[in-house]
Amino acid sequence: MTDRIHIFDTTLRDGEQSPGCSMNIDEKMRVAHALAALGVDIIEAGFPIASPGDFEAVHRIASEVHGPRIAGLARAAEGDIRRAAEAVKPAGDYGRIHTFIATSPIHMEAKLRMTPDQVVERAVAAVKLARSLVPEVEFSAEDAGRTEMDFLCRIVEATIAAGARVINIPDTVGYMTPQEFGGRIRELIERVPNSHQAIFSVHCHNDLGLAVANSLAAVENGARQVECTINGLGERAGNAALEEIVMILRTRADRYALQTGVDTRKIVPTSKLVSQITGMPIQPNKAIVGANAFAHESGIHQDGMLKHKKTYEIMTPESVGWNTNRMVLGKHSGRAALKSRYEQLGVELDDERLIEVFNRFKVLADKKKDIFDEDLMFLISEDAGEHDERIKLISLHAASGTGDTPVAAVELEIQGELHKATGEGDGPVDAAFKAIKSLVEPNGKLLLYAVNAITAGTDAQGEVTVRLQDGDRIVNGQGADTDIVVASAKALVAALNKLPNMHARAVHAQYSGV
Repeated sequence: MTDRIHIFDTTLRDGEQSPGCSMNIDEKMRVAHALAALGVDIIEAGFPIASPGDFEAVHRIASEVHGPRIAGLARAAEGDIRRAAEAVKPAGDYGRIHTFIATSPIHMEAKLRMTPDQVVERAVAAVKLARSLVPEVEFSAEDAGRTEMDFLCRIVEATIAAGARVINIPDTVGYMTPQEFGGRIRELIERVPNSHQAIFSVHCHNDLGLAVANSLAAVENGARQVECTINGLGERAGNAALEEIVMILRTRADRYALQTGVDTRKIVPTSKLVSQITGMPIQPNKAIVGANAFAHESGIHQDGMLKHKKTYEIMTPESVGWNTNRMVLGKHSGRAALKSRYEQLGVELDDERLIEVFNRFKVLADKKKDIFDEDLMFLISEDAGEHDERIKLISLHAASGTGDTPVAAVELEIQGELHKATGEGDGPVDAAFKAIKSLVEPNGKLLLYAVNAITAGTDAQGEVTVRLQDGDRIVNGQGADTDIVVASAKALVAALNKLPNMHARAVHAQYSGV
Protein backbone atom coordinates (compact mmCIF):
# COMPACT_ATOMS: atom_id res chain seq x y z
CA MET A 1 0.00 0.00 0.00
CA THR A 2 1.49 3.31 -1.09
CA ASP A 3 -0.32 5.24 1.65
CA ARG A 4 1.00 3.05 4.50
CA ILE A 5 4.26 3.47 6.42
CA HIS A 6 5.49 0.26 8.05
CA ILE A 7 6.87 0.89 11.54
CA PHE A 8 9.87 -1.33 12.24
CA ASP A 9 10.72 -1.15 15.94
CA THR A 10 14.29 -2.02 16.91
CA THR A 11 14.13 -1.09 20.61
CA LEU A 12 14.95 -4.68 21.58
CA ARG A 13 17.98 -4.82 19.28
CA ASP A 14 19.53 -1.42 18.54
CA GLY A 15 17.92 0.22 21.57
CA GLU A 16 19.33 -2.42 23.87
CA GLN A 17 22.82 -1.62 22.58
CA SER A 18 22.76 1.68 24.49
CA PRO A 19 25.25 1.45 27.37
CA GLY A 20 23.44 0.20 30.46
CA CYS A 21 20.21 -0.70 28.62
CA SER A 22 20.64 -4.47 28.66
CA MET A 23 17.36 -6.29 29.36
CA ASN A 24 16.76 -9.78 30.64
CA ILE A 25 14.42 -12.14 28.80
CA ASP A 26 11.37 -11.41 30.96
CA GLU A 27 11.87 -7.67 30.46
CA LYS A 28 12.21 -8.15 26.71
CA MET A 29 8.98 -10.12 26.69
CA ARG A 30 7.14 -7.31 28.46
CA VAL A 31 8.44 -4.77 25.95
CA ALA A 32 7.62 -7.05 23.00
CA HIS A 33 4.03 -7.53 24.16
CA ALA A 34 3.72 -3.76 24.66
CA LEU A 35 5.03 -3.13 21.14
CA ALA A 36 2.52 -5.59 19.72
CA ALA A 37 -0.30 -3.84 21.59
CA LEU A 38 1.03 -0.51 20.33
CA GLY A 39 0.58 -1.77 16.79
CA VAL A 40 4.06 -1.75 15.28
CA ASP A 41 4.42 -3.74 12.07
CA ILE A 42 7.79 -5.39 12.73
CA ILE A 43 9.66 -6.10 15.97
CA GLU A 44 13.39 -6.61 15.57
CA ALA A 45 13.68 -8.91 18.55
CA GLY A 46 17.46 -9.25 18.71
CA PHE A 47 20.69 -10.58 17.23
CA PRO A 48 20.37 -14.37 17.72
CA ILE A 49 24.02 -15.26 17.05
CA ALA A 50 25.24 -12.74 19.64
CA SER A 51 24.57 -14.94 22.69
CA PRO A 52 22.40 -17.80 23.94
CA GLY A 53 20.32 -15.23 25.80
CA ASP A 54 19.69 -13.22 22.65
CA PHE A 55 18.69 -16.37 20.79
CA GLU A 56 16.30 -17.43 23.54
CA ALA A 57 14.71 -13.98 23.67
CA VAL A 58 14.10 -13.88 19.91
CA HIS A 59 12.77 -17.45 19.95
CA ARG A 60 10.37 -16.74 22.82
CA ILE A 61 9.12 -13.54 21.23
CA ALA A 62 8.58 -15.38 17.94
CA SER A 63 6.66 -18.05 19.85
CA GLU A 64 4.52 -15.89 22.12
CA VAL A 65 4.05 -12.44 20.56
CA HIS A 66 1.43 -12.28 17.84
CA GLY A 67 0.53 -9.56 15.36
CA PRO A 68 3.81 -7.98 14.22
CA ARG A 69 6.42 -9.68 12.07
CA ILE A 70 9.36 -10.86 14.16
CA ALA A 71 12.82 -10.13 12.75
CA GLY A 72 16.19 -11.48 13.75
CA LEU A 73 19.37 -9.64 12.77
CA ALA A 74 22.16 -11.54 11.00
CA ARG A 75 25.43 -10.60 9.40
CA ALA A 76 25.89 -11.80 5.83
CA ALA A 77 27.36 -15.07 7.11
CA GLU A 78 25.94 -18.58 6.99
CA GLY A 79 26.20 -19.22 10.74
CA ASP A 80 24.39 -15.98 11.58
CA ILE A 81 21.64 -16.61 9.06
CA ARG A 82 20.92 -20.17 10.11
CA ARG A 83 20.85 -19.17 13.77
CA ALA A 84 18.46 -16.30 13.02
CA ALA A 85 16.21 -18.60 10.98
CA GLU A 86 16.02 -21.04 13.88
CA ALA A 87 15.19 -18.22 16.29
CA VAL A 88 12.32 -16.74 14.26
CA LYS A 89 10.94 -20.10 13.08
CA PRO A 90 8.04 -20.14 15.60
CA ALA A 91 6.69 -16.96 13.97
CA GLY A 92 5.91 -18.96 10.83
CA ASP A 93 4.85 -16.71 7.96
CA TYR A 94 5.57 -13.71 10.17
CA GLY A 95 9.29 -14.50 10.50
CA ARG A 96 11.90 -12.27 8.90
CA ILE A 97 15.69 -12.33 8.65
CA HIS A 98 17.35 -8.94 8.51
CA THR A 99 20.80 -9.49 7.04
CA PHE A 100 23.43 -6.82 6.45
CA ILE A 101 26.91 -6.09 5.19
CA ALA A 102 28.90 -2.85 5.09
CA THR A 103 29.12 -1.08 1.72
CA SER A 104 31.03 2.18 2.28
CA PRO A 105 34.67 2.33 1.12
CA ILE A 106 36.00 2.89 4.65
CA HIS A 107 34.06 -0.11 6.01
CA MET A 108 34.92 -2.43 3.13
CA GLU A 109 38.60 -1.56 3.27
CA ALA A 110 39.26 -1.09 6.98
CA LYS A 111 36.73 -3.44 8.61
CA LEU A 112 35.80 -6.15 6.13
CA ARG A 113 39.03 -6.11 4.10
CA MET A 114 36.97 -7.12 1.09
CA THR A 115 36.69 -5.83 -2.47
CA PRO A 116 33.38 -4.44 -3.77
CA ASP A 117 32.90 -7.57 -5.89
CA GLN A 118 33.37 -9.78 -2.85
CA VAL A 119 30.86 -7.73 -0.87
CA VAL A 120 28.22 -8.06 -3.58
CA GLU A 121 28.88 -11.80 -3.83
CA ARG A 122 28.57 -12.22 -0.05
CA ALA A 123 25.38 -10.14 0.11
CA VAL A 124 23.69 -12.09 -2.69
CA ALA A 125 24.64 -15.43 -1.14
CA ALA A 126 23.31 -14.30 2.25
CA VAL A 127 19.97 -13.17 0.85
CA LYS A 128 19.52 -16.39 -1.14
CA LEU A 129 20.26 -18.54 1.89
CA ALA A 130 17.97 -16.49 4.13
CA ARG A 131 15.19 -16.60 1.55
CA SER A 132 15.41 -20.40 1.49
CA LEU A 133 14.84 -20.49 5.25
CA VAL A 134 12.22 -17.82 6.03
CA PRO A 135 9.29 -16.21 4.20
CA GLU A 136 10.73 -12.68 4.17
CA VAL A 137 14.21 -11.21 3.91
CA GLU A 138 15.38 -7.68 4.53
CA PHE A 139 18.80 -6.56 3.31
CA SER A 140 20.71 -3.61 4.80
CA ALA A 141 23.68 -1.85 3.25
CA GLU A 142 25.51 -0.78 6.39
CA ASP A 143 26.83 2.80 6.23
CA ALA A 144 24.79 3.42 3.09
CA GLY A 145 24.99 7.15 3.76
CA ARG A 146 28.71 7.12 2.94
CA THR A 147 28.51 4.50 0.19
CA GLU A 148 29.33 5.47 -3.40
CA MET A 149 26.05 5.81 -5.26
CA ASP A 150 26.91 3.61 -8.24
CA PHE A 151 27.94 0.76 -5.94
CA LEU A 152 24.87 1.21 -3.75
CA CYS A 153 22.62 0.91 -6.81
CA ARG A 154 24.53 -2.21 -7.87
CA ILE A 155 24.21 -4.06 -4.57
CA VAL A 156 20.56 -3.06 -4.10
CA GLU A 157 19.66 -4.38 -7.54
CA ALA A 158 21.57 -7.62 -6.90
CA THR A 159 19.97 -8.30 -3.51
CA ILE A 160 16.46 -7.61 -4.78
CA ALA A 161 17.13 -10.07 -7.62
CA ALA A 162 18.32 -12.58 -4.99
CA GLY A 163 15.02 -12.39 -3.11
CA ALA A 164 15.15 -9.46 -0.67
CA ARG A 165 11.76 -7.78 -0.50
CA VAL A 166 12.77 -5.06 1.93
CA ILE A 167 15.83 -2.92 1.24
CA ASN A 168 17.10 -0.89 4.17
CA ILE A 169 19.26 2.19 3.62
CA PRO A 170 20.83 3.08 6.97
CA ASP A 171 22.54 6.33 7.88
CA THR A 172 24.63 4.25 10.27
CA VAL A 173 26.76 7.07 11.66
CA GLY A 174 24.19 9.87 11.48
CA TYR A 175 26.23 11.73 8.87
CA MET A 176 23.67 12.82 6.30
CA THR A 177 21.38 15.85 6.07
CA PRO A 178 17.70 15.59 5.07
CA GLN A 179 18.16 16.93 1.54
CA GLU A 180 21.05 14.56 0.88
CA PHE A 181 19.35 11.55 2.36
CA GLY A 182 15.99 12.12 0.71
CA GLY A 183 17.75 12.58 -2.62
CA ARG A 184 19.63 9.33 -2.13
CA ILE A 185 16.40 7.38 -1.61
CA ARG A 186 14.77 8.97 -4.62
CA GLU A 187 17.79 8.26 -6.83
CA LEU A 188 17.91 4.61 -5.75
CA ILE A 189 14.25 4.06 -6.53
CA GLU A 190 14.64 5.75 -9.92
CA ARG A 191 17.90 4.11 -10.97
CA VAL A 192 17.50 0.52 -9.73
CA PRO A 193 15.56 -1.35 -12.45
CA ASN A 194 13.81 -3.77 -10.05
CA SER A 195 13.19 -1.27 -7.24
CA HIS A 196 9.43 -1.77 -7.64
CA GLN A 197 9.84 -5.32 -6.28
CA ALA A 198 10.90 -4.15 -2.82
CA ILE A 199 9.84 -1.84 -0.01
CA PHE A 200 12.54 0.72 0.74
CA SER A 201 13.33 1.22 4.41
CA VAL A 202 15.48 3.67 6.37
CA HIS A 203 17.36 3.39 9.66
CA CYS A 204 18.72 6.75 10.79
CA HIS A 205 21.02 7.49 13.69
CA ASN A 206 20.91 10.73 15.62
CA ASP A 207 24.56 11.75 15.90
CA LEU A 208 23.80 15.22 14.48
CA GLY A 209 20.24 15.34 15.81
CA LEU A 210 18.77 14.65 12.36
CA ALA A 211 17.46 11.08 12.64
CA VAL A 212 13.77 11.99 12.51
CA ALA A 213 14.28 14.69 9.88
CA ASN A 214 16.29 12.32 7.68
CA SER A 215 13.68 9.58 8.07
CA LEU A 216 10.90 11.93 7.01
CA ALA A 217 12.92 13.17 4.04
CA ALA A 218 13.27 9.54 2.98
CA VAL A 219 9.52 9.00 3.36
CA GLU A 220 8.85 12.03 1.17
CA ASN A 221 11.02 10.44 -1.49
CA GLY A 222 9.49 6.97 -1.51
CA ALA A 223 10.63 5.04 1.58
CA ARG A 224 7.73 3.08 3.07
CA GLN A 225 9.35 1.51 6.14
CA VAL A 226 10.93 3.48 8.98
CA GLU A 227 13.17 1.77 11.54
CA CYS A 228 12.95 3.48 14.91
CA THR A 229 12.96 2.96 18.68
CA ILE A 230 10.86 3.94 21.65
CA ASN A 231 12.24 7.17 23.17
CA GLY A 232 14.90 7.24 20.43
CA LEU A 233 17.07 4.70 22.27
CA GLY A 234 20.13 3.34 20.50
CA GLU A 235 23.86 3.37 20.16
CA ARG A 236 25.66 6.66 20.75
CA ALA A 237 23.08 9.46 20.31
CA GLY A 238 20.33 6.97 19.49
CA ASN A 239 17.89 6.39 16.63
CA ALA A 240 14.85 8.05 15.16
CA ALA A 241 12.19 8.16 17.89
CA LEU A 242 9.10 6.10 17.06
CA GLU A 243 6.77 8.46 18.89
CA GLU A 244 7.99 11.44 16.88
CA ILE A 245 7.78 9.69 13.51
CA VAL A 246 4.26 8.42 14.17
CA MET A 247 2.87 11.67 15.54
CA ILE A 248 4.39 13.78 12.78
CA LEU A 249 2.71 11.58 10.19
CA ARG A 250 -0.57 11.79 12.07
CA THR A 251 -0.46 15.49 12.95
CA ARG A 252 0.72 16.56 9.49
CA ALA A 253 -1.52 14.25 7.49
CA ASP A 254 -2.19 17.27 5.29
CA ARG A 255 1.42 17.10 4.11
CA TYR A 256 2.17 13.37 4.11
CA ALA A 257 -1.21 11.65 3.58
CA LEU A 258 0.36 8.51 5.05
CA GLN A 259 -0.88 6.22 7.79
CA THR A 260 0.63 3.86 10.35
CA GLY A 261 -1.02 1.06 12.28
CA VAL A 262 0.07 2.47 15.65
CA ASP A 263 -2.50 3.05 18.40
CA THR A 264 -1.17 6.44 19.45
CA ARG A 265 -3.03 6.34 22.79
CA LYS A 266 -0.53 3.70 23.92
CA ILE A 267 2.57 5.74 23.09
CA VAL A 268 3.08 7.28 26.55
CA PRO A 269 2.50 4.05 28.53
CA THR A 270 4.91 2.19 26.22
CA SER A 271 7.47 4.97 26.53
CA LYS A 272 7.28 4.86 30.32
CA LEU A 273 7.59 1.08 30.33
CA VAL A 274 10.77 1.17 28.23
CA SER A 275 12.22 3.98 30.33
CA GLN A 276 11.50 2.07 33.52
CA ILE A 277 12.95 -1.23 32.28
CA THR A 278 16.10 0.24 30.69
CA GLY A 279 16.72 2.82 33.41
CA MET A 280 17.01 5.57 30.80
CA PRO A 281 15.05 8.60 32.06
CA ILE A 282 12.99 10.62 29.61
CA GLN A 283 14.13 14.25 29.46
CA PRO A 284 11.28 16.56 30.54
CA ASN A 285 11.30 18.52 27.26
CA LYS A 286 11.31 15.40 25.07
CA ALA A 287 8.75 15.73 22.28
CA ILE A 288 5.50 13.79 22.75
CA VAL A 289 6.49 11.79 25.85
CA GLY A 290 8.41 14.27 28.02
CA ALA A 291 6.79 15.50 31.24
CA ASN A 292 6.71 19.05 29.87
CA ALA A 293 5.51 18.15 26.38
CA PHE A 294 2.05 19.54 27.09
CA ALA A 295 2.88 21.94 29.94
CA HIS A 296 2.19 25.66 29.53
CA GLU A 297 3.80 28.12 31.92
CA SER A 298 3.98 31.34 29.90
CA GLY A 299 1.14 33.73 30.73
CA ILE A 300 0.51 34.39 27.06
CA HIS A 301 0.32 30.66 26.35
CA GLN A 302 -1.97 30.04 29.30
CA ASP A 303 -4.32 32.81 28.21
CA GLY A 304 -4.50 31.34 24.71
CA MET A 305 -5.08 27.82 26.06
CA LEU A 306 -7.97 29.03 28.21
CA LYS A 307 -9.60 30.59 25.16
CA HIS A 308 -8.95 27.70 22.76
CA LYS A 309 -6.63 24.72 23.24
CA LYS A 310 -5.53 24.72 19.61
CA THR A 311 -3.83 28.08 20.08
CA TYR A 312 -0.80 26.27 21.49
CA GLU A 313 -1.51 22.54 21.14
CA ILE A 314 -1.23 20.87 17.75
CA MET A 315 -2.33 17.52 19.22
CA THR A 316 -4.13 16.57 22.40
CA PRO A 317 -2.36 14.97 25.36
CA GLU A 318 -5.03 12.25 25.34
CA SER A 319 -4.19 11.30 21.74
CA VAL A 320 -0.79 9.96 22.84
CA GLY A 321 -1.85 8.51 26.18
CA TRP A 322 -1.43 11.36 28.65
CA ASN A 323 -4.12 11.88 31.29
CA THR A 324 -5.91 8.68 30.38
CA ASN A 325 -4.36 6.28 32.83
CA ARG A 326 -5.59 7.37 36.26
CA MET A 327 -7.32 4.52 38.03
CA VAL A 328 -9.40 4.36 41.19
CA LEU A 329 -7.93 1.45 43.08
CA GLY A 330 -7.07 1.47 46.73
CA LYS A 331 -6.71 -0.71 49.78
CA HIS A 332 -10.32 -1.88 49.51
CA SER A 333 -9.94 -3.09 45.92
CA GLY A 334 -9.97 -6.82 45.32
CA ARG A 335 -7.93 -9.19 43.20
CA ALA A 336 -10.51 -9.29 40.41
CA ALA A 337 -10.33 -5.51 39.95
CA LEU A 338 -6.54 -5.60 40.01
CA LYS A 339 -6.37 -8.43 37.48
CA SER A 340 -8.84 -6.63 35.22
CA ARG A 341 -6.74 -3.46 35.21
CA TYR A 342 -3.57 -5.39 34.43
CA GLU A 343 -5.35 -7.04 31.51
CA GLN A 344 -6.26 -3.58 30.21
CA LEU A 345 -2.57 -2.71 30.45
CA GLY A 346 -1.67 -5.78 28.42
CA VAL A 347 -0.31 -7.84 31.34
CA GLU A 348 -1.56 -11.40 31.88
CA LEU A 349 -1.20 -12.82 35.39
CA ASP A 350 -1.72 -16.45 36.34
CA ASP A 351 -3.32 -17.17 39.72
CA GLU A 352 -0.04 -17.72 41.56
CA ARG A 353 1.58 -14.55 40.30
CA LEU A 354 -1.61 -12.54 40.83
CA ILE A 355 -1.49 -13.44 44.52
CA GLU A 356 2.14 -12.27 44.77
CA VAL A 357 1.43 -8.98 42.99
CA PHE A 358 -1.81 -8.45 44.95
CA ASN A 359 0.11 -8.73 48.22
CA ARG A 360 2.52 -6.05 47.02
CA PHE A 361 -0.42 -3.95 45.90
CA LYS A 362 -2.04 -4.07 49.35
CA VAL A 363 1.20 -2.98 51.02
CA LEU A 364 1.47 -0.03 48.64
CA ALA A 365 -2.22 0.85 49.05
CA ASP A 366 -1.65 1.24 52.78
CA LYS A 367 1.00 3.87 52.02
CA LYS A 368 -0.76 5.98 49.40
CA LYS A 369 -4.38 6.78 48.64
CA ASP A 370 -4.49 6.61 44.85
CA ILE A 371 -2.83 3.91 42.77
CA PHE A 372 -1.79 4.77 39.21
CA ASP A 373 -0.89 2.57 36.28
CA GLU A 374 2.76 3.55 36.68
CA ASP A 375 2.62 2.20 40.24
CA LEU A 376 1.17 -1.07 38.97
CA MET A 377 3.89 -1.47 36.37
CA PHE A 378 6.53 -1.07 39.06
CA LEU A 379 4.83 -3.76 41.13
CA ILE A 380 5.18 -6.09 38.15
CA SER A 381 8.85 -5.16 37.75
CA GLU A 382 9.62 -5.98 41.35
CA ASP A 383 7.70 -9.23 41.10
CA ALA A 384 9.51 -10.27 37.92
CA GLY A 385 12.91 -9.53 39.39
CA GLU A 386 12.55 -11.31 42.70
CA HIS A 387 12.75 -14.79 41.17
CA ASP A 388 16.40 -14.25 40.17
CA GLU A 389 17.55 -12.50 43.33
CA ARG A 390 20.77 -13.64 44.93
CA ILE A 391 20.64 -10.65 47.28
CA LYS A 392 17.50 -9.38 49.00
CA LEU A 393 16.92 -6.29 51.09
CA ILE A 394 15.43 -7.52 54.36
CA SER A 395 15.44 -4.29 56.38
CA LEU A 396 16.80 -0.76 56.30
CA HIS A 397 16.93 1.86 59.03
CA ALA A 398 18.38 5.30 58.34
CA ALA A 399 18.76 8.40 60.47
CA SER A 400 19.91 11.91 59.62
CA GLY A 401 19.36 15.41 60.87
CA THR A 402 20.81 18.88 61.08
CA GLY A 403 24.27 18.65 62.62
CA ASP A 404 24.23 14.84 62.76
CA THR A 405 26.21 12.40 60.67
CA PRO A 406 23.76 10.36 58.59
CA VAL A 407 23.90 6.66 59.35
CA ALA A 408 22.13 3.61 57.94
CA ALA A 409 21.83 0.01 59.08
CA VAL A 410 20.93 -2.69 56.58
CA GLU A 411 20.13 -6.37 56.70
CA LEU A 412 20.58 -8.36 53.51
CA GLU A 413 19.91 -11.95 52.59
CA ILE A 414 22.78 -13.03 50.34
CA GLN A 415 22.39 -16.44 48.73
CA GLY A 416 20.23 -17.60 51.62
CA GLU A 417 22.35 -16.20 54.48
CA LEU A 418 21.62 -13.07 56.55
CA HIS A 419 24.25 -10.33 56.76
CA LYS A 420 24.15 -6.98 58.55
CA ALA A 421 26.18 -3.79 58.29
CA THR A 422 26.09 -0.09 59.10
CA GLY A 423 27.42 2.82 57.12
CA GLU A 424 27.91 6.57 57.46
CA GLY A 425 27.67 9.00 54.58
CA ASP A 426 26.93 12.49 53.33
CA GLY A 427 23.23 11.68 53.52
CA PRO A 428 20.97 8.74 54.34
CA VAL A 429 21.14 7.41 50.76
CA ASP A 430 24.93 7.57 50.72
CA ALA A 431 25.06 5.88 54.12
CA ALA A 432 22.73 3.11 52.96
CA PHE A 433 24.79 2.55 49.80
CA LYS A 434 28.01 2.27 51.77
CA ALA A 435 26.46 -0.23 54.15
CA ILE A 436 25.10 -2.39 51.32
CA LYS A 437 28.29 -2.27 49.26
CA SER A 438 30.35 -3.28 52.29
CA LEU A 439 28.59 -6.65 52.24
CA VAL A 440 29.00 -7.70 48.60
CA GLU A 441 31.60 -7.98 45.90
CA PRO A 442 31.96 -7.05 43.20
CA ASN A 443 29.99 -3.94 44.06
CA GLY A 444 30.70 -1.88 40.95
CA LYS A 445 31.44 1.76 40.28
CA LEU A 446 28.42 4.06 40.53
CA LEU A 447 27.87 5.74 37.15
CA LEU A 448 24.38 7.12 37.63
CA TYR A 449 21.94 7.84 40.42
CA ALA A 450 18.66 9.33 39.24
CA VAL A 451 15.40 10.02 41.06
CA ASN A 452 11.98 10.66 39.53
CA ALA A 453 8.49 10.82 40.99
CA ILE A 454 6.35 8.10 39.43
CA THR A 455 3.14 10.05 40.02
CA ALA A 456 2.05 13.35 41.53
CA GLY A 457 1.50 14.05 45.23
CA THR A 458 3.55 13.98 48.39
CA ASP A 459 2.66 10.31 48.86
CA ALA A 460 3.99 9.42 45.40
CA GLN A 461 6.44 6.60 44.96
CA GLY A 462 9.95 7.71 44.17
CA GLU A 463 11.50 5.91 41.19
CA VAL A 464 15.26 5.49 41.50
CA THR A 465 17.66 4.30 38.82
CA VAL A 466 21.17 3.14 39.70
CA ARG A 467 23.78 2.35 37.06
CA LEU A 468 26.89 0.37 38.03
CA GLN A 469 30.00 -0.58 36.09
CA ASP A 470 32.16 -3.59 36.86
CA GLY A 471 34.91 -3.94 34.28
CA ASP A 472 33.27 -3.94 30.86
CA ARG A 473 29.83 -4.75 32.27
CA ILE A 474 27.32 -1.92 32.80
CA VAL A 475 24.03 -2.70 34.54
CA ASN A 476 20.96 -0.79 35.68
CA GLY A 477 18.76 -1.32 38.70
CA GLN A 478 15.44 0.29 39.50
CA GLY A 479 13.55 0.60 42.73
CA ALA A 480 10.37 2.33 43.84
CA ASP A 481 8.94 3.17 47.23
CA THR A 482 7.18 6.02 49.00
CA ASP A 483 10.41 6.29 51.06
CA ILE A 484 13.14 7.51 48.72
CA VAL A 485 15.92 5.97 50.84
CA VAL A 486 14.26 2.56 50.61
CA ALA A 487 13.70 3.05 46.87
CA SER A 488 17.39 3.86 46.48
CA ALA A 489 18.45 0.75 48.37
CA LYS A 490 16.12 -1.39 46.26
CA ALA A 491 17.62 0.07 43.08
CA LEU A 492 21.18 -0.63 44.22
CA VAL A 493 20.29 -4.20 45.20
CA ALA A 494 18.59 -4.73 41.82
CA ALA A 495 21.73 -3.56 40.02
CA LEU A 496 24.02 -5.70 42.18
CA ASN A 497 21.92 -8.76 41.31
CA LYS A 498 22.79 -8.21 37.65
CA LEU A 499 26.54 -8.24 38.21
CA PRO A 500 28.12 -11.59 37.35
CA ASN A 501 29.65 -13.62 40.18
CA MET A 502 28.19 -11.35 42.84
CA HIS A 503 28.64 -12.86 46.32
CA ALA A 504 29.01 -11.94 49.97
CA ARG A 505 32.33 -10.56 51.16
CA ALA A 506 34.44 -12.96 53.19
CA VAL A 507 34.72 -10.44 56.02
CA HIS A 508 31.55 -8.57 56.92
CA ALA A 509 31.13 -5.19 58.51
CA GLN A 510 30.25 -5.02 62.18
CA TYR A 511 26.52 -4.45 62.77
CA SER A 512 25.12 -2.02 65.27
CA GLY A 513 21.68 -0.50 65.60
CA VAL A 514 20.91 3.03 64.48
